[in-house]
Amino acid sequence: MKNPETESRRWRWFDYRKPIPSHVAVGLGVAGWLIFFCAWIVSDLSGMVSELLVPPPQKVVAALVELIAEQGFLGDIAVSIYRVVVSFAAACALAVPLGIVMGAFKSVESFFNPFVSAWRYLPAPSFIPILLMWFGTGDAPKLALLFIGVVFFLITLVMDHTRGVRLELIETSLTLGGNRWQVLWTVVVPAVLPNVVVAMRQMLAVSWTYLVIAEIVASTNGIGAMMMRAKRFLHTDQIIAGILVIGILGLLFDYLFRVVHRLLFPYIEENAR
Repeated sequence: MKNPETESRRWRWFDYRKPIPSHVAVGLGVAGWLIFFCAWIVSDLSGMVSELLVPPPQKVVAALVELIAEQGFLGDIAVSIYRVVVSFAAACALAVPLGIVMGAFKSVESFFNPFVSAWRYLPAPSFIPILLMWFGTGDAPKLALLFIGVVFFLITLVMDHTRGVRLELIETSLTLGGNRWQVLWTVVVPAVLPNVVVAMRQMLAVSWTYLVIAEIVASTNGIGAMMMRAKRFLHTDQIIAGILVIGILGLLFDYLFRVVHRLLFPYIEENAR
């Protein structure tokens, strides 16, 4: 005979969109990483893959320590962070206001959206040759590539979120005497801003995915440049160390965005409970 209390506990894990205790969430997240590293260690111990292709975790950690202690890898990390932050800030400075205006006014959307939509389907790495011709081999082509890889998608996301602002709020504000720009600034922007921050957080992850592509061409510094140097000498452990560093940096920036979102919009967290 089934125990009702056991059945209730079992189904609680799979309730739709229901919050779970924080310690359970943390435990599940840690468990996922433990499974990954255990599989990595088992594959090394069993000899299923060559150590040259997939070095064991301890060798990767040793390579990372060596990179930081002897090869100035912290400087490469700082350069990569600078490139991501500067290019992403420039993309947000253009995409957020333009996306809000496009989502609020159909005339602006009709003018810009065909152009923006076309550019979204062009792969950013295809611009590398012409960016090198235009800007040379310094930081400019790398920043431009990271900018192009993010800005058009971010414009579209912000525009779609702005379209989702409740029409009743806008019509009520106009009825009360607000002009179009007052309504935009005092009603539309505050209503859409939480979703804009979420869209920025999502697109920042895309910016990190383009980082190595931006840094493998005509670059002497940065995480991607280190990985290309390691490739020449078959230092797979250094390559994987670079990949892990990018993943860790991405998680840190994602966490920072989550904290900022929670601090700026605490009422959303309260309503979600």
